[in-house]
This record gives sequence, structure tokens and C-alpha cells, in this order.
Amino acid sequence: MDCLIKFLLFLLLPLLISNNFTHGADVLYNICDNSSNFTSNSTYRANLNSLLSSLSSNSTNSTQYYLNGFYNTSAGRNPHEVYGLFLCRGDASTEECRDCVATATRNIIQSCPVQQGAIVWYDYCLLRYENDDFFTTVDADDSRRTVILVNVIDVTEVTRFNALVTTNLNQAASEAAAAPSGSKRFAVTKNSSDFGDLYTLAQCTPDLSRGDCNRCLQIAIGQNPGGKRGGRVLKPSCNVRYELYPFYNKTFAPAPTPSPHVPPPSPPPPTPISSEGKSSLSAVTVVAIVVPISVFAVLFCIGYLFLKRRARKKYESMGQDNVGNEITTTESLQFDFTTIKAAIDNFSHNNKLGAGGFGEVYKGRLPNREEIVVKRLSRISGRGVEEFKNEVKLVAKLQHRNLVRLLDFCLEGVEKILVYEFVPNKSLDYFLFDPERQGLLDWSRRYKIIEGIARGILYLHEDSRLRIIHRDLKASNILLDGEMNPKISDFGVARIFGVDQTQGSTNRIVGTYGYMSPEYAIFGVLVLEIISGKKNSSFYQTDGASDIVSYMWKHWKNGTPLQVLDKTLVETYSRNEVMRCINIGLLCVQEDPADRPSMANIVLMLNSYFVSLPMPTQPAFFIRSKTNGSFVMKGFLSDQSTSQLVPVSVDEQSITEVYPC
Repeated sequence: MDCLIKFLLFLLLPLLISNNFTHGADVLYNICDNSSNFTSNSTYRANLNSLLSSLSSNSTNSTQYYLNGFYNTSAGRNPHEVYGLFLCRGDASTEECRDCVATATRNIIQSCPVQQGAIVWYDYCLLRYENDDFFTTVDADDSRRTVILVNVIDVTEVTRFNALVTTNLNQAASEAAAAPSGSKRFAVTKNSSDFGDLYTLAQCTPDLSRGDCNRCLQIAIGQNPGGKRGGRVLKPSCNVRYELYPFYNKTFAPAPTPSPHVPPPSPPPPTPISSEGKSSLSAVTVVAIVVPISVFAVLFCIGYLFLKRRARKKYESMGQDNVGNEITTTESLQFDFTTIKAAIDNFSHNNKLGAGGFGEVYKGRLPNREEIVVKRLSRISGRGVEEFKNEVKLVAKLQHRNLVRLLDFCLEGVEKILVYEFVPNKSLDYFLFDPERQGLLDWSRRYKIIEGIARGILYLHEDSRLRIIHRDLKASNILLDGEMNPKISDFGVARIFGVDQTQGSTNRIVGTYGYMSPEYAIFGVLVLEIISGKKNSSFYQTDGASDIVSYMWKHWKNGTPLQVLDKTLVETYSRNEVMRCINIGLLCVQEDPADRPSMANIVLMLNSYFVSLPMPTQPAFFIRSKTNGSFVMKGFLSDQSTSQLVPVSVDEQSITEVYPC
């Protein structure tokens, strides 16, 4: 199959490249300046509207500025004056520049609704406005306004490749800075090498001096991470980019200049000429050679695919037999009831750790001194013995560093017991919501906990043998090991207990209020709790908000998101990481399921600063139950953002059961 895919990609590559220039209006990144805000009815907002209208209209006129893809202006008077500009990429056509600026002026207010300053980058244009005069100035040293985007594919011979990229970028930067004042400060290069054809681009805003343009580009080149097949560094006053494919439009770009520091490729050997003065390889000969080779390649791929499929079927058949054998030998692995009773001192109250919807939990110690946790399942479960064993065996196979390990089980009469590894530092809520212990969770630990929870849920959703829906993800179900690494507990218990759940789908999603599985957005609630150090329920009627989501959104919208931060973190937090986590938390609780990120994307967002995050809109809200004060999150419970809420009782504890529409 790999062979066939590569062959098809080879045939389709020219088409993919030719369509590369149709997505210039896709937003790359935007930055909102949260240092100062305005109100919706303010003079500044009226001036900003006037400025954006002027920028959009000037993208359609034929002034010198527009012909150079650049225009700057201001609106209003101090102290409410607003300054703005747009810069189109030097190879963008008239229509592409106009459409990009029009899109940017429409969307930037939605992304930064109350901030007095904002920058948005698109593939074909940049749009920026501030409440201070920034024209003819360079912001190259401001790391907060620098965006670095990279191709995810690594290259070989990193040192040599990086040197080649730097040489070509320097050449493009030199040409862009040397352009006459008032004209496009834009240049591209192309060079062939054994890595393939390397294309680079450099651009400054035309209002910069030659020296400022060169300084901005050199700083940008120095921040290029390298080692990847492509990348770009975006700054308010300049940008650079390189790729191993022709990403710029050759029709409108200036002719690329080969770098003088890179030797050109060797010329091809001369074609033999026959005595008649024609090539010795006629078209008929070429066809006679190429066609059989192509046919052979296709047949080879088909044969390889057939043999691979046969081998896979044989392997899967063997695997199914092995699973059957494992299940039939379960009895030799399970603990006996006498051992369990001795380990927990006959279910002594002193050893009891707590109780939940599925049963009671005890701490114990085996004869070999190993500490364990014992979950005694409620006796109302109607699970049959063999079915119970099979589910235990399946869940016990799930192994991940961010999951609590299920060691074994015990069956005797009506007793159904699960045995887990002991995790020493109790649960996340023990530290997170206690004023005296909150300080033990500094920001680096909390960020590591958020990352670990995301990786554990991702494993359950996509990488494990089963598709496990947690059903009750919350701080009390996140245990902390000796190094404060998070371990998710109680995953898969719904399967073992007998609640309706299949490998491929979930008919009923059950859980404590506001804590449904991450597919229903409650990972976002947990992230916001970790940031604030407060329970969701503690926000009722706080500062006009009824829950943590409403409280967070209010501060995000007002440009004061850091005010929700746990006060014990003021000396340890990373502003960029906190803002990123709040952004992710609010994205997770969007009412439209299509706007919520997948767990795979969440893990990528947490681990890479090169991934841009979309701006959240107003999230869904909570409905407070009149009977017990708990919350149900409207819109989080189905793909249609509507749900039926049916109260049920499990082990005489009130739980909300949700039936996706």
C-alpha cells in the first residue's frame, strides 16, 4: 500500500503544487494586546471602525501604496486616536490582496473584541492596529509579537541543511532591504541542492529604513528553529519563510536570485546525437522503456498489498485465538477473597478511602508488602461472572503512564472486587481545592498535570485496544504519584460494572454533574479548575457568574483572564502557558461540537508553541438543578447541542444520565 500511495502522490504532486495559492485568506495567527481595552460604545471603538473601513477601501484603489501592497493611516485624535496598516505579500495578486485585507478587517474585531491593539497574519496579508503611533518603527525584539510556524517533517543532515537555509534567507533579506524607499521590500530566492529545490522569502513593511528592515529580518532569521522541511517567522514589521516546494506565486513575484554562496547544480551530460542530428532515443524508444517499467511497478505494489493482507489476516486470526486462551485462564490470575480481606483488615473502616457511585474504596497491603487499592463494587450490578471476567481482562490490558494500573480482581459469591496499584499522593482535589495545600502545586506542576491528563485521555480514546469513555473525569479521579505525575483512575469501570457501553460507542453517558467525558467538553472544565484552584460549583453567583465557564469567559472577553489565576501562582506562573491553557479550556466548552478541539489536537496545542489556537466564542452555559444544586452543561451533551436530561439513581446516588440525540 505504501508503494502504491507514493506512486499516486508522485502523479498528483504537480496538481497539489498548482493549487497551493488558493488558501491565502486562511488565518495563520492573531495576537490581541491585553494591556488596554475599550468599551463597545467608546470613541476609540468608533475610530477603530473608521480605520478598518479606510484600510479595506484602500485595498481596492490604485495608489502607489496599494500597488506596493501596503497602506497605513490613522483615525481620530488623541487620546482616542488609532493607527493601523495592512501589508500584502509581495507575490499576491491584486485580487488576492484585496480579498485578504477585506477578510482581515471583518474578522479581527471578532478575534480581539475589546483590545486596543491587535495583529493578524494571513498567508497573503498582515493587518495591524494600535492606540500608539508605530509607523516606521521596528518591533523585532518583542518576543510576545513573534510567531514561529514550522513544517512537522524533520530533515536529515540538520547542520548542513540549516546552513543552506540561513545562506538563502540572508540573500533574500539583503535584496529586500536594498529595495528603494517606498517600494516593495520583498525578495525571493531559489536554489537547487541535494535536499531538493529550496525556496525562500523575505519581506519588510515599506515604511522602514533600509537599516531597520535588515535588522528586523536578521533577528527573524536568527529565530528560525531549523531542522524542518519548512518554516516561517512572522513579526509585526517583517517576516521570512523557507520551503522545499514553490510556495510563492512565480507570476507576481520578482525573479528569484540564486545565492552566490551555493554552487549551482552540475549541468546534465550532453544528449548523444545521431548522425542524422536527432536524439538517439526516439519517442517510441522512450515509451517502450517507460510503459513496461510503470506497469511492473503497479503490479509489484498490487502483489505486495495482496501478500501483506494475507499475512495480516493470518496474524489477526492467531491474535483472536490468543485472546480466547487468555480469558479461559483468568482464574489462575485472580486474587482469592481471603487474601483481599486480610489485605484490608476485613474491610476495616480505618482502611476506607472513600465511596463513589460504583462502590467503596479501601487501602490494603499484600503479604509481599505491596500496597494496593481495593474497589468493592456495589452489589446491584447485574453483570454475569464470565462477562465480568472478560471486561476486567480487557481493561487490565490498558497500560499508560498516566493511567492507574488495574492489577487484578476477585470474585466470590456476590462479591466483585477490583485491585489497583497504590498511588501515594492522593487525588488532585486534595491539593487543588485546599487553601493550605494549594501552594504545593506550583504552575509547572499544574501544567504537567494538564498535559498528563490529556495524554491519558488521548490514549483511552484513540491508542488503546478499546475505545474507553471515562464517564466521570474530575479532580477527585486524578491521582498523583510520588513525583506528582497525574494518573487517571476509574476508567473502564462502567464497562466492568455493567453500564451500557460498547467498544465502538456509548449509548449512555453517566457522570457527576458537569464532568462528562472529554468528548462532551468537560476536560475544559477540569483545566479551568486547575488554573483557578476553585471548584466549578464554588463560582455560583460569583461576580455575576453562575459557574466557572461563565466566570472565565467574562474575564476573557474583558481582557482580564489572568485575574482568574489561583493567587498562590503569582510568583511561579508562565503568562504564555496560562493564556494558552485558558484558551484551550474555553475552546473545549464551545457549544457547537465542531468548534471543540479533539484530544489529539489538545495534546499538540499543549506541547507545541508553533501551533496557533483559534479564538473562542461565548461558550455554552450551565443549568442549575432545583433539587440538588448540581449543574448540567447545556449543549455539551450531544452533537446537536441539545439533549434530554433524565435523572436516575445508581447506588442511591443522584446522577444525570444523558442520551445523545
